[in-house]
Amino acid sequence: MDAKSIIARRVALELNDGDVVNLGIGLPTQVANYVPEAIEVTFQSENGFLGLGAITEIDTNLVNAGGQPCGMVPGAAMFDSAFSFALIRGGHVDVCVLGGLQVDEHANLANWVVPGMGGAMDLVVGAKKVIIALEHCAKNGAPKLLHECTYPLTAANKVSMVVTELAVFEFIDRQMVLREISPDITLDELRQKTEANFIVSDDLQPLKVH
Repeated sequence: MDAKSIIARRVALELNDGDVVNLGIGLPTQVANYVPEAIEVTFQSENGFLGLGAITEIDTNLVNAGGQPCGMVPGAAMFDSAFSFALIRGGHVDVCVLGGLQVDEHANLANWVVPGMGGAMDLVVGAKKVIIALEHCAKNGAPKLLHECTYPLTAANKVSMVVTELAVFEFIDRQMVLREISPDITLDELRQKTEANFIVSDDLQPLKVH
């Protein structure tokens, strides 16, 4: 199983029955493939609808926020961007799952390099729970979990959880807490790949996937 599949599968376990969920562009879109059968969630697309679903027939007029073809479920609702962002800014999105370039030990997120982060800024501030799904290190091996973000911030102190292929971290009382670790890596190896300071949960578990 590749890193992105591991991450998407693990994030899907954080979703609860009845949640309204926004999935960011890229890796987060894979989460929809792994939602447990026992629960029902409603996916929201910031370009204007509730009820994203699997593609049954490609319609070039129906795309997600990333411009990719998508499907919709029975009962889906369409609306304009103003209403979509009223949902987001009004706190009606239970969970948003975003990719990221950097997350730091203060729950800060940087997921853009140049101006133009789109709706991510609104989502991180407006969603009740913010999950960042990203590979643990950059392609050159540099850590993505840092003491301080070096890229411009998308939002400060708003990340709830970080899920990588190696670990799950949760921010509790302004501390970064390691909740789960991959069975394929030791704690010392994880620390070598993680610049950010973190504390280890008293109930540390193996990384869960399904």
